Amino acid sequence: QVQLVESGGGLVQPGGSLRPSCEASGRIRSIHNMAWYRQSPGDERELVATVTSGGATSYADSVRGRFTISLDNRKNTVYLQMNDLKPDDLAVYYCYLRTGSPYLNVYWGQGTQVTVSS
Repeated sequence: QVQLVESGGGLVQPGGSLRPSCEASGRIRSIHNMAWYRQSPGDERELVATVTSGGATSYADSVRGRFTISLDNRKNTVYLQMNDLKPDDLAVYYCYLRTGSPYLNVYWGQGTQVTVSS
């Protein structure tokens, strides 16, 4: 059984920063990639950023240059450094894990709220 535990969300003023993290635990033989998704009220869940076990990253256009995703393979923990936060970044942020071959199982965290407001 695999669990993803997120922390580090919260309330921040526009222009501020947050650094949520997500630790994966349980029977994980290897990681293919981890990612952060977000869902704002009334919207569909969207991909924010992803990182492979080899360190390759990709970002949504809306966050590129402001957010940085990183993965600590030893701790099975993914981080999302969020700078210059904007009101449009308000959402529940979900951690995503896809395990390595051959299983390629997918797991989700419970979500952490990020609120950007003055």
